[in-house]
Amino acid sequence: MPLWIPITIAAAFLQNLRSTLQKKLTGEMSAMGATYVRFAYGLPVAAIYLTGLVIFTGATLPDPNAAFLAYAALGGLAQIWGTVLLVAIFAYRNFAVGNTYSKTETIQTALFGLIVLGDLLSFGAFLAILISLAGVVVISMAQAKLTLAAFLRSLGDKPTLMGVGSGACYGVAAVCYRGASLSLERPDFLTAAAYTLVVVLTIQTVAMTLWLWWRGPADLRAALATWKVSSAVGLAGALASMGWFTAMTIQNAAYVRALGQIELVFTFISSHFIFGERTNRLEFIGIALVAGGILMLLFAR
Repeated sequence: MPLWIPITIAAAFLQNLRSTLQKKLTGEMSAMGATYVRFAYGLPVAAIYLTGLVIFTGATLPDPNAAFLAYAALGGLAQIWGTVLLVAIFAYRNFAVGNTYSKTETIQTALFGLIVLGDLLSFGAFLAILISLAGVVVISMAQAKLTLAAFLRSLGDKPTLMGVGSGACYGVAAVCYRGASLSLERPDFLTAAAYTLVVVLTIQTVAMTLWLWWRGPADLRAALATWKVSSAVGLAGALASMGWFTAMTIQNAAYVRALGQIELVFTFISSHFIFGERTNRLEFIGIALVAGGILMLLFAR
């Protein structure tokens, strides 16, 4: 089995854990504050990981070049803006539509990867991504009780454009992270991915600290007051990011993000079999499409 597959699955599981922990912070701070802690508390974890790689493997730190810094800065800021747009969608009455359109991230990642890095997809892999994307959209529509007619009528609405924009930002971020790691031209992909992660988290932490200092000082105070839960969020988030960055260094970002949708399967299993939550027929169909698309991707890439 190629190494990127178990790494991506582990990253998706850890991301699901991080999201669960973040929910505990929603009563203590805004969504922006909860986003901030994943960067601020994740940075020390990533720095320790990079230091450990240097000490125990004898690797040397890469020499950053202009391309690397551009990719890292653009990717880091794109991820922040993707989150801002996604959070802003929830202020609208028909937020479910925008949230559903944000799920187009995987297909947009494939497009940006082709344009920016020249990453090609086989026809089978592209079809697999479309199938899993359809599954994600079906799940989102089912959970939001959104009809197909309402979904199609929403084309051109502001929440729809914001949702597509959010997905585009996440797609740009994924491709930029891969581009940053590859621009270091290092044979030891672990060090390249770890170094990229540390630089990106530094950019994101500094940018969001300055923003919250100006617009949301209460969130900064809450981030310090909730350090126990926030530290757990940062740890899970950093571990997940280590997986994402490493996988995207050694494989096409579109493949990684598509396989990463297995996170929905983890969420489904925990909600249905552990918490006993009821699942409707559309959600079952959506999960089947996601699982089928992922299996097809693994065999058709």
